[in-house]
Amino acid sequence: MVLERLLHESMLLLYAVSVIFYFIDFLFHNRKANKIAFWFLAMVWVLQTIFLLIEIVETSSLPIQTFNDGLYTYAWIVVTLSLMIHRFFKLEFFMFFMSVFGFLVMLIHSLHSVKLTDSAQIPRMLNELLYAHIVLALVSYGLFTISFVLACLYFTQYKFLKAKKGYKWLRRFQDLEGLERRAFHLIVLAEPTLLLSIILGVVWAYMTNATFYWGDSKTVGSILVFIIYAMYLYNRTRGNYRGKPILLLNVIAFCFLLVNFFLFNTLSNFHL
Repeated sequence: MVLERLLHESMLLLYAVSVIFYFIDFLFHNRKANKIAFWFLAMVWVLQTIFLLIEIVETSSLPIQTFNDGLYTYAWIVVTLSLMIHRFFKLEFFMFFMSVFGFLVMLIHSLHSVKLTDSAQIPRMLNELLYAHIVLALVSYGLFTISFVLACLYFTQYKFLKAKKGYKWLRRFQDLEGLERRAFHLIVLAEPTLLLSIILGVVWAYMTNATFYWGDSKTVGSILVFIIYAMYLYNRTRGNYRGKPILLLNVIAFCFLLVNFFLFNTLSNFHL
């Protein structure tokens, strides 16, 4: 059972990495990211197929008799269709949303499987789920913070250049375009990481039967942080905003992130 649990966790990890690369492709139409996402998802499919074939051989039937078996077969169908769509139809926008949905289904199935086969492992797995939720949230916040610092350096250097002074400091800074580009790239990595963290947190809350509601201040705040940074990414990639306007939105988004982290956390009845 321990080996099976580890394999399920490995599939979830591979799936999460696939989601991140599909998000990068979603923004940039990056063929390399698209291929990497495809191969990570293919590895998930191989592991899922092995489990499915073992179940068919052992039971001499398709695993659809119970809700959990049906959920697994459904998860396998989702991954299979995702790979076929990727291979034959090239719907990259669709692939990101499909991979997020597939990850959610696979996560729910993994938790139900442990609950049915070895309920003693449930507390441990839920603790690992909570740990992953917190770590991913902190990693995303760390990436957002570095992006904010780069935005501040951009404004500082811009001020120096406009005032035509501080040249000895300017030599230690990167050029304005480089600062803005790196701030953007960090948010590209942080945004899907935060999304995965939110998904893990919601699933953990429902699986533990904790007193959870969507109106919780920290939950709403985290979703709003995700939406504000999504607006940043949309304006940066689709609206072709560059320089000061887009970095100002970066600063505003980070300020709201701080409000969410420090204020909304204290108002939350669910988060400690």
